[in-house]
Amino acid sequence: MIERTAYLEEVHFQFEVHPVVAILGPRQCGKTTLARMYADAYASGDMTRFDLEDPLHRARLESPKLALEDLRGLVVIDEVQRAPGLFEVLRVLVDREYNPVRFLILGSASRDLIRQPSETLAGRIGHIELTPLSLAEVGAEHMSRLWYAGGYPPSFLAASERAGAAWRKAYISTFLERDIPALGINISSLALRRFWMMLAHYHGQTMNYSEFGRSFGATDNTIRRYLDLLTATFMVRQLSPWHENIKKRQVKSPKVYIRDSGILHTLLGVDDQEALGFHPKLGPSWEGFALETIIRTYRAEPGTCYFWSAYGRAELDLMIVTGGRRIGFEIKHTDSPRITSSLRTACKDLKLDTAYIVYPGDDVFPLDATVQALGLKRIIGNSSS
Repeated sequence: MIERTAYLEEVHFQFEVHPVVAILGPRQCGKTTLARMYADAYASGDMTRFDLEDPLHRARLESPKLALEDLRGLVVIDEVQRAPGLFEVLRVLVDREYNPVRFLILGSASRDLIRQPSETLAGRIGHIELTPLSLAEVGAEHMSRLWYAGGYPPSFLAASERAGAAWRKAYISTFLERDIPALGINISSLALRRFWMMLAHYHGQTMNYSEFGRSFGATDNTIRRYLDLLTATFMVRQLSPWHENIKKRQVKSPKVYIRDSGILHTLLGVDDQEALGFHPKLGPSWEGFALETIIRTYRAEPGTCYFWSAYGRAELDLMIVTGGRRIGFEIKHTDSPRITSSLRTACKDLKLDTAYIVYPGDDVFPLDATVQALGLKRIIGNSSS
């Protein structure tokens, strides 16, 4: 069992502020386990759990007010996106003069996808995005395994690479054939699988909707719809471009990444860690893995993470804007990091406070007054500096 202490503390803090806390994240990333850990560590008194994937539990909640109004203590409702009508009932219950219950709701869809029903709880609900396992949680000594297998616990903890690969293939099929229809979304699973596999080959690239649409045989609007759906279900990250007030033509489309490196490798047909070392997508795979690790380690909120690119001149893989500072990251799969002219231009044009060249090593060392080489294994202790 891997302790997820930071998330437990965040749930505890959110309950000090709100009567309802939502843990949102992809299916099988550990939401139910985290809820159980929280109940063991912090909850006192009664606890009741509903799993909306269980037909019996769904039947109990067909009259939700009657089922919930007499409960006390902690109530956990899993897969809440299957019953969007619950949000209105929860608002009524937590607004009672004496509220004896706290609701911990778990969902496999983002706030954007369940925005309309959840808006009824505005001011009463705190949101936490739970990701698959991170480098900080598994330890730097397991970085190679985490990169290849990804962070989903059944994949990372699988007894063998073959078992992990089989789990990921089954996960992708279940997501397409069961989870997407359960959200009320009518899209062919075969079409969405083909789209997702094509997107894996665009991993780390700026999205060109027209070019992708021609290859896929669909309109720009369809491509945007599919991409937004995979983003809202935590499968894809769309990294927004940063626009600086300079006299250079700058990229305005997002970059796309498959968020979990293990899922990426399965979509690419990479069946073992040795094969990854010879795959043409090795560099982009490392970039996406490092980017997710950086964002999670810095606990960067949406709207604080960007990439930057000026056509034919310079680019920066990631910029995090936090506390009035601009921190830049250039990500390279190399054992000899060096400052490039592109990074120097980015430092100057973006007025970066600090810049790092992130590489798959163990050390941190300066390259000049502003730029440091940063081994990804060392980023856990470096994020607070």
